[in-house]
Amino acid sequence: MWTYNKMLEYPINIKETNTELAKNIISQYGGPDGELAASLRYLSQRFGMPDQKSKAVLNDIATEELAHLEMVGTIVHQLTRNASIEEVEAGGLSPYYTDHGVGLESIQKEFN
Repeated sequence: MWTYNKMLEYPINIKETNTELAKNIISQYGGPDGELAASLRYLSQRFGMPDQKSKAVLNDIATEELAHLEMVGTIVHQLTRNASIEEVEAGGLSPYYTDHGVGLESIQKEFN
């Protein structure tokens, strides 16, 4: 079916921390115009296609959109990799981390 090579199609090598940019890019995960939303739109459209070739094309496009999530995740990870708690807060990412169970207060308690 598929083979998985543990490398991105387009290498991402971000060296500088930028939490503000990470906040903008993270919307590409599940935002209204994000990769997940695009994938689901293509998958939904494939069910209404009259022939198998059209269904196959939309299925392939949807799969590609899902693969973009790995690239988005890598970008966000590299942009926040060395960020301090203060930088995460200044970049506006603290609500994101709080929503996902790793609130800044709990992180600070671990390091103190």
